[in-house]
Amino acid sequence: MSVSESSTTPQDAAGPINSSEIVSFRSRTKEFVALHEQVQTGVRLLDSLESFLSTFQSDLSEVLVQISDLQSRSSDIEGRLNSRRKIEEQLESLVSDLTLPPNLVTTILDTDVGEPWIPVITDFERRLEELKVRGRVRAARDLGEVAEGLRIVVATKLRTFFLALLQPIRASMTTNMHIVQTTVFLKYRPLYTFLMRHAANVATEVQKAYVAAARVYYETGFRRYMRSLGWIKARTIEKDPGLVSGLDGPERQTDTYLERLSYARIEGPGVTLAYMADDKTHKEDVEALLRSALLVLMDNGTSEYAFVTTFFAPVDTPQAINSHLFSLPFPADDAVSSPATDSVPATARPRDRTDSVFSNESLRQASQLSKEDLTSLNAIWKQIMDPALEYTKTFVQAALEPPPPVIPLLTMIRLTEGIMGEVQKRGCQPLETFVFGLRLQMWQLFQKAMTDQIEGLKKFAEGAGGGYFRRTTTTSDAAVATICKRYVVLFLCLVVLTEQNEETMIFSNLLRLRQELTRLIKTHTGKLSEASTRAKARSAVYEELLQGLTRAFRAAPNHSRAQSELVYWREKEEGARNQSR
Repeated sequence: MSVSESSTTPQDAAGPINSSEIVSFRSRTKEFVALHEQVQTGVRLLDSLESFLSTFQSDLSEVLVQISDLQSRSSDIEGRLNSRRKIEEQLESLVSDLTLPPNLVTTILDTDVGEPWIPVITDFERRLEELKVRGRVRAARDLGEVAEGLRIVVATKLRTFFLALLQPIRASMTTNMHIVQTTVFLKYRPLYTFLMRHAANVATEVQKAYVAAARVYYETGFRRYMRSLGWIKARTIEKDPGLVSGLDGPERQTDTYLERLSYARIEGPGVTLAYMADDKTHKEDVEALLRSALLVLMDNGTSEYAFVTTFFAPVDTPQAINSHLFSLPFPADDAVSSPATDSVPATARPRDRTDSVFSNESLRQASQLSKEDLTSLNAIWKQIMDPALEYTKTFVQAALEPPPPVIPLLTMIRLTEGIMGEVQKRGCQPLETFVFGLRLQMWQLFQKAMTDQIEGLKKFAEGAGGGYFRRTTTTSDAAVATICKRYVVLFLCLVVLTEQNEETMIFSNLLRLRQELTRLIKTHTGKLSEASTRAKARSAVYEELLQGLTRAFRAAPNHSRAQSELVYWREKEEGARNQSR
């Protein structure tokens, strides 16, 4: 369209145009022309930009295809890398297993056995096992010769090391066996398990050497200690006179038996120390000496059993060793627990259950062993402790010959039962069997002693009654009163020493003894002429018995047997008093 044509367009569209508007429009013609040229230029630029964007889109599509290809290649490379890493780990493990580090070889060849050897030998044993597993690999076979040489060196050095550890036990009896076991042997047990797996003959030699050394140690110690107790026991010979002997002489101090009942418990007075035998005036009750002997045997026997079942336990058995095994502090009278020790405290202190050198928890090790392994370990313990058991048995036989009085004998039985219960808690089955045998022997002596008491009182009562075929025994009120007093002490002590109400052997004998005492009282008072006088005399005797029992049973007020005994004599006293009226 030309300028003239465009100038007429408004007129056609809007009607007639003023001349002034035409003049104004014409004066801006150049601006319109310039604006038209700018529009044309913008259109050309847009056409160029459209062409550029089209080209860029094409190039971008090609780049996306390349990026997708690179991503695929990257994933493939990453997968191959992971596979290489897995192979690398396996190869690294194989190479590590088929090599012996220089520091390991240097430690074995150039250093003495000590604590640093424990992790080294553990690592070396692992490598030996790996070499056996990879025996088809040529490198493993080549390295096996070197490893075998190192194994021989280790076995040789460990043999010398363990035999040297036994030297203090062989050289001096002042060596504390339990300290050596807990602080030395158990610490180096990983080294001994290496010998058990890879040098069984050397492990057997070490075991036999230990058994020989420990056997001599306990044999010497118990021989000295039991000999000292024997010297003290020989200074006091106490026979059982019965209820009816020595009635004309001075009265025996039967009340002292009550003070000696404390020897029936593990907790209580301190044990007798070996050096006390050097004082020729020192004396001890027989039950106190037996208590000392059995406590020493219990502590040494159970601690030795715990060590044997821990240190020599087969390596294939699962181990659950507590870190505090044998870690309990030793009591001040440890010289007695290790009787061969010459270093002893000046005085013996009271014994407490916590003074045991062995905790109950530490014996769980033995319960995890198989029956065959436990039998084998029991045999080792018996080889070690046989001399100690024999010396203890000899002393017990001497303590029971002649048989002690009934009350000390039952005190010894209760002590033996307490020892057996404690040994059972500690899991030492061989020692439990030994103590059980002593207990049976003592019960037989007790039954015989009670039978002698009953028969003696029976004969005395029969003699008091007279007859054609027996000699008449003269009885007095003082003699009957003395017998009643002895009966009260005997009954009280037996009741105090009996926790269970149903003890057939004890209470059946006491019942028979009470019947004979009742018979004696009736026979003695039956000599009086008048019935009222006889009744009064019986009532007086029964009243004296009641008073004695009432005073005595303050020590055992809740025992049913004590109450039934009071009821029996109270009924007797009331019946006699009613007859005297």
